[in-house]
Amino acid sequence: MSQSKIFTSVDEAEIEDIGGGLKRQMLGYNHELMAVKIWFAKGAIGYNHAHRHSQVTYVVEGEFHFNIDGVTKILKPGDSCMIPPHADHGATCHTGGILIDTFSPAREDFVEEGAFDHIHNKENS
Repeated sequence: MSQSKIFTSVDEAEIEDIGGGLKRQMLGYNHELMAVKIWFAKGAIGYNHAHRHSQVTYVVEGEFHFNIDGVTKILKPGDSCMIPPHADHGATCHTGGILIDTFSPAREDFVEEGAFDHIHNKENS
């Protein structure tokens, strides 16, 4: 599968427990773009990490302490941040909350193995 369904019902999209008080739901993706809903339990931590993808995160609910390349800001509902490729970043949520993360290109590690193989094969031809 190289992309998600065109329309996704909240009742159909699987919510995956990814541990540490975090849950993830795929909203839609193809090889160029991905949108994901993330739930943080009260006190949950999204540990600092970096990846090659551009990321825009929108705060739906809760208060998040975001650290991006050593700069920490408090984000509340309606706020957003843009995380450049390879930037070290993470977030903590003392209140519990919900984020919408978008990635470009899509995070291949979030979907089943081989989902984008046909794209890489075309690019490497």
